[in-house]
Amino acid sequence: MMPAKIHGLKQIELRFNQVIMANAIFIDGEEGTTGLQIREKLENRGELELIHLPKNVRKNWESRREALNDADVAILCLPDEAAREAVSMIDCDTTRIIDASTAHRVSDDWTYGFPEMIPGQVNEVRSAKRVANPGCYPTGAIALIRPLVDTGIVPANFPITINAVSGYSGGGKSLIERMESAMSQNAIKSAWFGYGLDLSHKHVPEMQKFSALEHPPLFSPSVGRFRQGMIVQVPLQLCNLPSLSTAAQIRETLRAWYEGCTFVSVANETETADRIVLLDAEELSDTNRLRLFVFSNEEAKQVLLVSQLDNLGKGASGQAIQCLNLMLGLDEAAGLD
Repeated sequence: MMPAKIHGLKQIELRFNQVIMANAIFIDGEEGTTGLQIREKLENRGELELIHLPKNVRKNWESRREALNDADVAILCLPDEAAREAVSMIDCDTTRIIDASTAHRVSDDWTYGFPEMIPGQVNEVRSAKRVANPGCYPTGAIALIRPLVDTGIVPANFPITINAVSGYSGGGKSLIERMESAMSQNAIKSAWFGYGLDLSHKHVPEMQKFSALEHPPLFSPSVGRFRQGMIVQVPLQLCNLPSLSTAAQIRETLRAWYEGCTFVSVANETETADRIVLLDAEELSDTNRLRLFVFSNEEAKQVLLVSQLDNLGKGASGQAIQCLNLMLGLDEAAGLD
């Protein structure tokens, strides 16, 4: 195992009379929910060398600036404004960035970090200097919508509705405390709650842009009393689609789109039938996997597209690590389930 990097000093390991330099990784915001998960998955990987700042200097501007510029890859697990500040502090040409915040997701000069989104996206991520890590809800929604728009099954101007429920860990430390501690002053005791009811959730621009939609989708998010996991649903009235597609054609389109992908799969008819009565939002917790379903009522000509994922896995830390692996020329699945 490669030891953690002592900040400000480069360490090397001698193996077989060769000098091997590990890739230096700095997680800015490693104490947050996403940052902690990334750190846990990276700290035992010998080909990586984590830069750690002592707790008393984590927010010190000069210490952060030095760590950001020392890193081969800086992973930002910060609020939007802090992420923008971190980017402005980097003046080293060799430091590459993965930003897990919302700050740069729709910026044209950042690469969107959903490797399976479209053909060739994986190579864009491999060569990128700045990668915007997707949000959890958008990952589930875009995975369902983009293939159908690009293949002409769903018109780009089609009115799309997205309904979703997430584990409460996606809300960060404050929501986790409110859900887990009965002693919290603002404790939440309900099993489920909706939010974003002003229909202006910050993920909507990201969903629209990368689903290749002409109009913002109507997005209705909610949170359940479970820590990790997510279900995203996109209902379609087949009679309103000009393509007159069937559920089987839609399933085959998705299957062909993601064929050969390590982490994205499309449930077959048997797997889909097994979950008609109960689709568990927590089924893929602690993995980087994304599973897509096509449920249907042929008589009513209705289809329900559904994605299942871990909001902290493929929806956050897992996807960031997948992008990191690609950017460093490593096995895409290294350190991931």
